[in-house]
Amino acid sequence: MPLFRQPEARAERRGQKGRDRTRDCSEEEGDAPSSLVRLCLLNVAENMKGLWVQDYVQNYMDHYFFRYVMGPFSLLPSDLLEELLCVLSRQNLLSRAALHLLLLPQLRRLALSRSCNLVTANLCSLVGARCQSLTSLNLTGALNVSSAALCGLLGRLPDLRALCLAGTLSDRAVVLTVARRCPALEHLDLSRCLHLSPAALLALIHRGQDGAGLRRLASLLALDIGLGEGAGEGAVSGALLLLGQPGLRRLALEGAGRACEMIRNGEFGAREGLGARESGAELVDRSDGEGSFALEEIVDGWLRLDEGDPKRVAETGNEGEGMKLHLQEVQGVSLNSLDAVAQLCPDLRSLSLHRCGEDDDGEEGSGRAALLARGLATWAGRLRHLALQFPGALSELVPALRAAGSGLGSLTLEGVRADGHLAFLELLHACPKLTSLTLHVDPPRSNRDAETDNEGEVDPGLPRLPHLCSLTLNFTLDERQLRPVLCWKSLKGVLWALLRGSPHLHTLSLTAAPCPLDPVFQLVLDRRSSSDEPPLQHLGRVSLRRSDVTVATAARLVDTCCRLSSLDVSSCWSMTLSDIKKLQSRASRRRHKLQIIWT
Repeated sequence: MPLFRQPEARAERRGQKGRDRTRDCSEEEGDAPSSLVRLCLLNVAENMKGLWVQDYVQNYMDHYFFRYVMGPFSLLPSDLLEELLCVLSRQNLLSRAALHLLLLPQLRRLALSRSCNLVTANLCSLVGARCQSLTSLNLTGALNVSSAALCGLLGRLPDLRALCLAGTLSDRAVVLTVARRCPALEHLDLSRCLHLSPAALLALIHRGQDGAGLRRLASLLALDIGLGEGAGEGAVSGALLLLGQPGLRRLALEGAGRACEMIRNGEFGAREGLGARESGAELVDRSDGEGSFALEEIVDGWLRLDEGDPKRVAETGNEGEGMKLHLQEVQGVSLNSLDAVAQLCPDLRSLSLHRCGEDDDGEEGSGRAALLARGLATWAGRLRHLALQFPGALSELVPALRAAGSGLGSLTLEGVRADGHLAFLELLHACPKLTSLTLHVDPPRSNRDAETDNEGEVDPGLPRLPHLCSLTLNFTLDERQLRPVLCWKSLKGVLWALLRGSPHLHTLSLTAAPCPLDPVFQLVLDRRSSSDEPPLQHLGRVSLRRSDVTVATAARLVDTCCRLSSLDVSSCWSMTLSDIKKLQSRASRRRHKLQIIWT
């Protein structure tokens, strides 16, 4: 195979239409009919192994090293190459040889998170040699690549705008290489990099001799990094990052809330403390021959009042009064630091609060809920995504959700304890615009509402969530329990409200439900014809693991929900192997393919 001359970039000439067709490989395929392009690519993917890949393996791969390979794929534009790579990944057909054939100079986006076992030092060298125009690279979970190999690769990709190295062996050297060699970077994901300490993130503030650096960095994800050493480094590093990268819009970092407190309170005024941190924790490399971090200048610039500069991203007054950050999404905030985040980040749209109730100055019950409600009220009607770890009763959260829930599109609650169906209904009333609802909840500890269960009666005033697309209710189950205790029968009304009032629901997960599910689905399916927008008509994925549901209900779902592509009934004790075989036989007569999971 001769050397390949880089072709003209055809993707740009196709305009926005071509760019819209490109999707991230991490995204799940929808249930909509495939386009003609995708059907063609599926056919190509299925025939690659027996034709082009086999020829390349037998005659070339281990015998020659090609800068570029001229072949049937060399004339494909970038968007088609990217989609073909995604199809191969989803079908588990992507191999080292297939990658060799598809790593071409016109490639702009490369996602190997689904095939991270293929990522080696040799492959990184190949990518660096062939695909120097990459703007997006995802190597999530690539543990076979050393820090040195990553540095060598990233040093040859100056056009990168999005980089995901989550779960890799990245360390400070990798971060410094990114800061020096990837000036166009806008998004960086370093989550779960255990060899990377919070202090090492300060390399992102690096400024070259010409003053250039990561001027465009807007998103940094770095949760669960390091091995637990330097417990205080996260907050200090976060504060310095916010000072040195004022363009950040998205930050996920342990201690992000505490970092906002440090900035608000002006804790960088103590030059002795900052100097001690620089020398003791090695937060700063004062001179590396290619520029410096100049943290002292950054801190001085934030502490110095300069009202005449219209380009200032933040303005400071006494002890942080009037200071503003432009963060729109923050993860790593505790209840104690919520006030500081509310004061510094008025434009916030997404918030993740962890360990509410732990290390929160002894706040209990109503006091903790009041503190949460006061903080969330800052973004009333503007907050779009909220995630909470809250070890209290669900009823305690209702005031806070009323304060901020009117505009919420996504809500995730973990560790919450259910205390009756009324609080659940109030939650639904408080958040009418939800598109995604995820609850990891402890079921009630008593069976006090069992007598309220009426098989045929449903309150017509139950709330509706007309925009809901994803619903996940995971109820905790003791490891010693084989099945949940059916102690919350009034939950039927809540589930009826959610299923009946959510005609666009696509994904449904009910794990270890503490009530029988047959009556719920019977009510929903029996009354579909009386609704202008029949419920469950868009349902694509259903999981009823460890729940009380029979094969009759599962069969009705298979027959009624024509778009259903996945049904998980694992550990549903009412179903037998014979029932599952009958379900699979029924599913085989459907027009759309259906996967049934049962163990």
